[in-house]
Amino acid sequence: MPTTLPYGSWPSPLTASAVTAASSRFDGARYVGAEIWWAEGVPAEGGRTTVRRRRADGTVEDLLAAPWSARSRVHEYGGGAWTASDDGVLFFVDGADQRVRSIRPGGTAVTLTPPQPGDAYGGLTWQHGMLLAVREREVLGASVPARAIVRIDPDGGGPVELVAGSDFLAQPALSPDGRRLAWVAWDHPAMPWDRTRLRVGPIEADAIESWSEVAGGASAALQPVWTDDETLLYTDDRDGRWNLRRLQSTPDGPTDDIAVAPADADTGGALWVLGTRWFAALEDGRIVAVRTNGGDEVVVIDPATGDVHPLGIDATASASIEHARGGRVLITAAGRTTTLGLWDVDVDAPEDARLIAGGAAVAGAEWVPVARAITVDGPHGEVHAFAYPPTNPDVSGADDELPPYLVWVHGGPTSHVGPSASAKAAYFTSRGIGVLDVNYGGSTGYGRAYRERLRGQWGVVDVDDVIAAASGIADAGLADPGRLAIEGGSAGGWTVLAALVQSETFAAGVSRYGVGDARALAADTHDFEARYLDGLIGPLPDAEDVYVARSPLTRSDRFRVPLLILQGAEDRVVPPAQSEAIRDALRDHGVPHAYVLYAGEGHGFRRRETAIHALESELAFLGQVFGFETPDVPPLGLTIGRLSVADTAVGREIVADADADADAHPGAYDAARDIGLVVSREPVRPLFARGGDDAWTSALQSAGFTPVGPEDLPAEAGGDTYYVLPPTLDGA
Repeated sequence: MPTTLPYGSWPSPLTASAVTAASSRFDGARYVGAEIWWAEGVPAEGGRTTVRRRRADGTVEDLLAAPWSARSRVHEYGGGAWTASDDGVLFFVDGADQRVRSIRPGGTAVTLTPPQPGDAYGGLTWQHGMLLAVREREVLGASVPARAIVRIDPDGGGPVELVAGSDFLAQPALSPDGRRLAWVAWDHPAMPWDRTRLRVGPIEADAIESWSEVAGGASAALQPVWTDDETLLYTDDRDGRWNLRRLQSTPDGPTDDIAVAPADADTGGALWVLGTRWFAALEDGRIVAVRTNGGDEVVVIDPATGDVHPLGIDATASASIEHARGGRVLITAAGRTTTLGLWDVDVDAPEDARLIAGGAAVAGAEWVPVARAITVDGPHGEVHAFAYPPTNPDVSGADDELPPYLVWVHGGPTSHVGPSASAKAAYFTSRGIGVLDVNYGGSTGYGRAYRERLRGQWGVVDVDDVIAAASGIADAGLADPGRLAIEGGSAGGWTVLAALVQSETFAAGVSRYGVGDARALAADTHDFEARYLDGLIGPLPDAEDVYVARSPLTRSDRFRVPLLILQGAEDRVVPPAQSEAIRDALRDHGVPHAYVLYAGEGHGFRRRETAIHALESELAFLGQVFGFETPDVPPLGLTIGRLSVADTAVGREIVADADADADAHPGAYDAARDIGLVVSREPVRPLFARGGDDAWTSALQSAGFTPVGPEDLPAEAGGDTYYVLPPTLDGA
């Protein structure tokens, strides 16, 4: 018989350290001879990315020793930071200087590109004996970096520019005879999920002087792959869904562009990073492809017969077809029963799939929540999400209690989440906190129309949709409507902040490097996203009034509920100034909050110690706000006005912030140590502080506390003089 305990306080074996260890990050994989090579993040080594190999005998070793780190900064988000030749030479972009190097296992790295300041390389690919890459070059006085597809001499002769001609270039594909190149191009203000152009041109004397545009223009064509010298596979969403197409492309021009097994699903997605792959062609003509309609599914397509069947592996989220050779494929994916992992699969015997890396079970299956797809009606149409209910084999909640829920908002905003055995979700659900992962309007995975619902409506549709999804599970009796929290990072953080100032749906929020000021984002962000907001909000300066009206900072006086802010000190996408402006607004309006700045972290946390601290901080924060014990994580100090709040063994006490108040109010710090804090159990709770000496009273009043009469005090007050910090006694 399970023990009955309050939701949120359930004992769990899942630690933040174990969750971090089970949360893998990959950047490609490749068959090299009899071995399998792949890139994987190493949180315990400062978040660097190494390249590893699995030998034929099953042993695994690092090919890229510290301090090397394979990381590209092309388009800011990089991707494709390494590749390998068929005979076992590793080529990689070093994260420190963005130069390309080569190294043989056990050998010494050789630098292949010159020390040109402002140069970066990414999207490395070895094809038919040629090393190709996308080069990004900062040009003095130019508003847009110069980008080109280059051939890099593996013997040290340097890079040779093959083609340029657009603001952005990606996914070069060399024909088997080495005579033609296909690639994807697009220009500001479009993003690669809006409009791209698929081009094909002949390589003559190490250059492409002319080309044909064979697809795209009004659609987003992606991932060209040659199956022979004149046949090109690619994916395009010209009909509203990314579907495979086969193009006969002769030197005289394209012919016979036909759809291959079209479906009401997407084989394609948002090209945030170079090297992303949604399909691969096998030697016998079959195609292994990811299809996404909410969740992912990997299918095998036979163009000759029209047969399409599921591959039969558990790959429902973040699926990518990394490489194919013969009848085998390397696939990275998470599933309903597995965390993100790398799998080696024989297409004709998928039941014998081998797990190469990742995919670790953070706990037994009885601890892992099963994702449930839900759809609710929102003001702009259907809203899709995945719910992860509280799951613990040893504990249940009381019949008269509903669980708190944490509503996750993915970043992007043009991105997607699928159903999976998420270690992070299990961290919360095993403790009695449900998780709702929302694919709001603007997400990929549901077709172009759903994706374009956000066009011109960022800060409106996304906010309405997460509110609708959260309200939907509360109305269905699945969640406590008074204990809904919202969490998101980057663009998801924008939605968190906007939802908190636009509604009273949520009782707490967690912002990871969230956007608070849209104008500042447009002014400060990198080139890849420099015109992204043109489509999401509108072009500047014409739409400046809209930017101001929708930015959470404009309405910072409407923040009412506690907020946890997590920020990387070296974030170049959303600089710390954005989070610190939110922090200052919360302080000025007396809203309980905590601000954590992580040294050495950028946009997205990579270091093990950061990931652990951030996760534990979220749990401690939720416990403080929702009133349940979190004994297995350190307490989190909250700031109220210019005072900080810390948990103690006997409840809570207010202590003056040493930096802000100790000098201004002598004696306040010492006096505060003996001052009790009484917290009501309302979802949005007023905070009471007992009065003290003149210095302490002055400190309270400067932080926004006001005196209250005895008739309005909780019974615990015992007749002493108390001060209250808004929100008011009725929880408004």
